[in-house]
Amino acid sequence: MTGKLSSATFPGPAGQLEGLWKEATPPRRGAAVFAHPHPLHGGTLHNKVVYRAARTLARSGYETLRFNFRGVGRSEGTYAGGQGEVGDFRAALDEAERVAGLPLLAGGFSFGSAVALKAAAEDPRVVAFLGIGLPLATESGADAPRPRAPALFVVGERDTFGPSEKLREFVGGTAEIVEIPNADHFFEGKLDALEEALFRFLASLPRPRPV
Repeated sequence: MTGKLSSATFPGPAGQLEGLWKEATPPRRGAAVFAHPHPLHGGTLHNKVVYRAARTLARSGYETLRFNFRGVGRSEGTYAGGQGEVGDFRAALDEAERVAGLPLLAGGFSFGSAVALKAAAEDPRVVAFLGIGLPLATESGADAPRPRAPALFVVGERDTFGPSEKLREFVGGTAEIVEIPNADHFFEGKLDALEEALFRFLASLPRPRPV
């Protein structure tokens, strides 16, 4: 049963949202929600970075929900400029708690990382954060808050949407940053290195009480 994938639908603020659950490898440590890139630029829950992140989260003991924002795939509604999508992510956190319990880990790739950061900022259920390719040089990431929980940000050395120097200025020493050499925003040819960075961070987190 380890690694089982199952489809899901759950209520969001603009209608039903489509998701996929990835079963955790024991010992189970909690639940995670991971979000995809920009809906208007082809982002879906099937994005390869999102897939790799979900796989690593599950391998690290987290029941993992990746989902489509409103208007993507079978998710109802239409794109809402990022603010509505924050509501979608909060609904996914609620669903993750309902199905798999606490604690919760939040994360996302590109647009999804900015949305996840905003949704998790005031949510005490979120005990850690994963931000991959946070697009600080774009409108999507312009007003992203700093994480309040332990966090890892992974950036490609050649990322033009969220350059490493801009990320370091944003983080200001409050979170861990891993820069993948010679990687672009999409981590072409560098997905194994990305997974390894995520796995190391997740292994370093304090072990919660048995769920």
